[in-house]
Amino acid sequence: MKGQGNFRQSMSWLHTWCGLVCGWLLCAIFLTGTLSVFREPITRWMEARPVLEGAESRAARGTAALPLAQAVRHLSEQAPAARFWRVELPQGPGDALLLVWREGRINRMAALHPVTGAVLPAPWGRATEGGRHFMSFHYMLQWNALGFWVVGWVSMCMLVALVSGVVVHRRIFQDFFTFRPRKGQRSWMDAHNATGVLTLPFLFMIVYTGLAIFYTSYMPWPLRAAYGEGDKAYAQFQTELAHGARDELRRPRTGRPAALHDLTPLLEQARTLTGQPPRMLVIESPGDANATVRVLGPREPEAGTGQRRALLNPVATVAFDGVSGAVLQVRRPEPEAAFGSEQVHAAMESLHFARFGGWPMKWLYFVSGLLGTLMVATGTVLFSVKRRAKSGNEFGRATAGVYRAVEALNVAAVAGIAVACIGYFYANRLLPTELPGRALWEIRAFLGIWLATLLHAALRPPRCAWVEQLAAAALLCIALPGLNAWTTGQHLAAYALSADWQRASVEFTALACGACMALAARRTGIGWRRAAPGTRSKRPVPNAEVRG
Repeated sequence: MKGQGNFRQSMSWLHTWCGLVCGWLLCAIFLTGTLSVFREPITRWMEARPVLEGAESRAARGTAALPLAQAVRHLSEQAPAARFWRVELPQGPGDALLLVWREGRINRMAALHPVTGAVLPAPWGRATEGGRHFMSFHYMLQWNALGFWVVGWVSMCMLVALVSGVVVHRRIFQDFFTFRPRKGQRSWMDAHNATGVLTLPFLFMIVYTGLAIFYTSYMPWPLRAAYGEGDKAYAQFQTELAHGARDELRRPRTGRPAALHDLTPLLEQARTLTGQPPRMLVIESPGDANATVRVLGPREPEAGTGQRRALLNPVATVAFDGVSGAVLQVRRPEPEAAFGSEQVHAAMESLHFARFGGWPMKWLYFVSGLLGTLMVATGTVLFSVKRRAKSGNEFGRATAGVYRAVEALNVAAVAGIAVACIGYFYANRLLPTELPGRALWEIRAFLGIWLATLLHAALRPPRCAWVEQLAAAALLCIALPGLNAWTTGQHLAAYALSADWQRASVEFTALACGACMALAARRTGIGWRRAAPGTRSKRPVPNAEVRG
């Protein structure tokens, strides 16, 4: 650290370079992680399954009217030798009854009308990764093991940048209440400080828990010392790690055929025993004398059930004998049960994935994630502003090229990733529905669009690249509901009439994000025009070339 002076100056150097080296990837990681908070609604929107006429909501219909006998008959015909059958109950108005089984390593699915039991056309909905793509990119960059390690390294650098940032900003609370608009570098600094201070507890929590839940991968030596090496050792660890897994009921096949018990009364009995509405049935060893029927409740407590939404909410489960219908095991959701060391990992996962608090908590995570993304974005732009002002030809003849590359990377990392994310939704609607490997092509479109934004930023002047990419993202967001109506016939009014607020919220959020990016594009364009030669007569604006 030669020449860095005192400790605070050393921390400033560390904060700057950790932030710069990781900032470009962090923008993408944070934005995709923020979107993955709503991965279920996004997946629901991207699957674009038709709303079935005459299919009421689960609360209005109840479970007694579900065509479970037809479901069992269809599964018996299609997968008589399967190890398990899964029946996913309709969760919203107009939803189908989904049947899942496995052939080899491939999952198969069929859909039934929830009233008539008629088999619906296959595939039911569009083949897509949906919101799962954002989650996969968030923790492994869609790059398998190498991407997983890169994200871990970037996350460690993020923690270093956060700690060093707290040391650097001695007036941390005063900085939060300071914002000087239209002041060039000072405005970028104020925005960076304000968003950083506002989200500081969230940022520490989300980065730390993101590393902690994968500790056995990043630091595998304690696991190897306790359990040994190999897949069997890791499987044993995972079994013991799962909450209550030591008591999991397992019944081997007997090889003796037996008819399956009527499923409808089992659903009602499970609701009575747990106080939670059933979400799914899993039939293990179907057709065997030792068949087991598991009825699973919702992942989170629903409103009106009287159960509080705690950090740990175990899924309510009732296991029945599949032949006699006798109750074998009951697990009620009891978040107030004694908290032991085996629950630490589950608590970390709940904190990181927002598996508590319901939709208000998810929205809080979403807004905090956007502010965290803005904090990283303003930091990367601030580096360019400051370094251009203080440039001392430190890279020799390559100095201009280095800073030009930094500017292009800034544009692609901040505005380009937004274009790529909304472009992913467009690929979902524009790719042919029967295209083989369709889900993979959507991901390729996302990566291709992001690469195209980098090329665009490298070929265009920085002021034009910023405005054009922000404007493109805004236009694509605002036009998304129209594209959906044109390609699927579904629209906001239809979602509202069927009370499908998950799909409606995707389009409302797209419109809100489009308005924000349109405002950002407008402000950026105004800033560039003010900074243009001849528009200010006396005092030039410092570093106005990247002003937003």
